[in-house]
Amino acid sequence: MTSPSSPPVRRLIQSDICIVGNGAIAKTAALAFTQAGQSVTMLSPPTSAPAAAAGDPGWDVRVYALNHTARDLLAALKVWGALDAARVAPVDAMLVNGDGAHAGGLAFDAYGARTGTLAWIVEDRNLNQALDAALQFAPNVELVSGRASGLVRAADGAAVHLDDGTVIRAALVVGADGAQSWVRGQCDIGLDYRAYGQCAVVSNFACELPHHGAAHQWFTGAEGIIALLPLPGNQVSLVWSAPDALAATLRRASAAQLAARLDAYAGPKLGALTPLKPELVRDIPLVLMRPHAMTAPRVALVGDAAHVVHPLAGHGMNLGFADVAQLVKTVSAREPQRGAGDERVLARYARARKEDVLLMQLTTDGLARLFGADLEPLRVVRNLGLNLLDKLPMLKRRLISHALGSRG
Repeated sequence: MTSPSSPPVRRLIQSDICIVGNGAIAKTAALAFTQAGQSVTMLSPPTSAPAAAAGDPGWDVRVYALNHTARDLLAALKVWGALDAARVAPVDAMLVNGDGAHAGGLAFDAYGARTGTLAWIVEDRNLNQALDAALQFAPNVELVSGRASGLVRAADGAAVHLDDGTVIRAALVVGADGAQSWVRGQCDIGLDYRAYGQCAVVSNFACELPHHGAAHQWFTGAEGIIALLPLPGNQVSLVWSAPDALAATLRRASAAQLAARLDAYAGPKLGALTPLKPELVRDIPLVLMRPHAMTAPRVALVGDAAHVVHPLAGHGMNLGFADVAQLVKTVSAREPQRGAGDERVLARYARARKEDVLLMQLTTDGLARLFGADLEPLRVVRNLGLNLLDKLPMLKRRLISHALGSRG
């Protein structure tokens, strides 16, 4: 329990659920809870709205590979259909390449997975614009902008105090406020943290040859992990998980220089790459974060507040959507005598998510370690492993089934 030092209460807001955060996961949680019949207050930090860009802003360098769980949830919330479909690209195949002179390989495709599409590539801007539009028309959602100063939890509910004297009271507080979660910090939840010594370098390119809906990934050893994800048309989005020193070099380079460096990998399959306008190169430090709990009295964590994993599998955002779906399902199925923040209800949510989250943490961390080591014996073993897995269709289908989510 945290006792805030804040001004006297000037405004009191009461709702069933208080969601702290302003990203796609927070917005999705707000929509899902109100659709389930709960009243929601969504608290976002104050931000200065950026000036609207004139004309076409180009392709967003931050994209997500959304699986079936994410798509089904967004469709149920009437958000999927509100996306700009011309900017959404289906992923019909995944081609994984090993490293070295005798590189192994592994291929997944929608037909082999017995599904129409493996995933969908969606821009962060496209997703958030659709969510914002839906929130404007959502009943029982109050949007509050302010800076939280304290969280008080008691047997009958929780109260989030803002520094302007506003108090938000709710049966349940949902921390959807990202990797540096304020809510998690207020609950004194322990955290295992490890930096990978890598950054995800992102940019967008046009490709000379059609990508045919295929995502390409190269495990290069010394240079990290390179992924080129399909965008609509002959365009691709780069996510290069590069060691810090290399990432600094790539960040200082122009997009054209980055394209030239990628030619050794992408050239044989996608042809020459040309930077898309505006020519942007961004980098994001990569870390593993494992909070010791996803819940605390009257509090549930979702998304990056609850777990941060390596992006090599592209499932960080999907874990967050699955968190939201499970939390809303668990709260909606509670006994009549139990409140939304009841200890037993939150324990059910934590148990339901434990296996999925732990499996993704172990898988991504293990692969990052295995393919990050630049040792010849490991290079041989991992290439043999890729080739062997490619020849085991039953195991491949099980891996894809888990990655797809609810419809796998």
